[in-house]
Amino acid sequence: MVGAGAWGTALATVLVEGGHEVLLWAYEAEVAHGINTRHENTIYLPDVDLPEALQATDDLCEAVRDRDLILSVCPAQHVRAITRQWASSARPDAMVVSASKGIETGTGQLISEILVEELPPALHSRLAFLSGPSFAREVAQGLPTVVVVAAEDESLAERVQHLFARPTFRTYRSTDVVGVEVGGALKNVMAIATGICDGMGLGHNARAALITRGLIELTRMSVKLGGDPITMMGLAGMGDLVLTCTADLSRNRTVGKALGAGQSLDEVLKSMPQVVEGVATAASAHHLAARLEVDTPIINEVYSVLYEGAAVSGAVERLMTRSLKREEV
Repeated sequence: MVGAGAWGTALATVLVEGGHEVLLWAYEAEVAHGINTRHENTIYLPDVDLPEALQATDDLCEAVRDRDLILSVCPAQHVRAITRQWASSARPDAMVVSASKGIETGTGQLISEILVEELPPALHSRLAFLSGPSFAREVAQGLPTVVVVAAEDESLAERVQHLFARPTFRTYRSTDVVGVEVGGALKNVMAIATGICDGMGLGHNARAALITRGLIELTRMSVKLGGDPITMMGLAGMGDLVLTCTADLSRNRTVGKALGAGQSLDEVLKSMPQVVEGVATAASAHHLAARLEVDTPIINEVYSVLYEGAAVSGAVERLMTRSLKREEV
């Protein structure tokens, strides 16, 4: 298993509690040591007791070698480099499940596209993607969580679905890989937008409008890339969007709230030890939407605030005074 951040550690607990043997790779040797000796990830998931059966290593190739299933839970912008390091160590019949959420900067590629480029051809038909409304801390604490597993081969999705299923971790399956990935990536950008809204004290009406119109932008992007619009009505779309845009555990919403309250992006990010995926994805999504000629006004305004120094008040005014039109996707 690749990636011992909060989300990777939480998913590792799900598999261990399901009776599976898990070896978790941590970039930091001290994280691996803490998991093995104190059964705690003090950096990324503090104050959560981890199963004693969960083992960790700082040797990447050891973590994937001879494994039936390889779970990749790296920050989206590091997926390519890290996958390149372990790709040759994987069994050709291994199942590869990605739980990373984001769009690569520079290329505008989804995680599935990166994995196809970096993994041996034998593994291309063995890829599945896990997404949905799920905060790592709640998953690790055994609170009820429901997610979706997508794979082009439904039999593979079903197999992975059963591997992860627990009484407190319900899994659905899908064959819409693109839709599940787009929903998981872009909801983080929308969480920054709604956080800005809350930080400025704009009220519940504004937040509801941003979530609703944000869902439309997710749907437009997904459909343009070949996804099924119905997927955006489910766990990977609306479910993850609502969670990330409304809950205090959301790192992306936290960043937005601080920006809305007048802090600078540098100040906010320096105070947060974990990666905030929506910041990089805002740039990737903005450029990808322009290339695909998809209308994404909220994403564009988040980009302008994060990367062009635009005032949050100006972004709100521009969104509110756009030309009036028929409501449609």
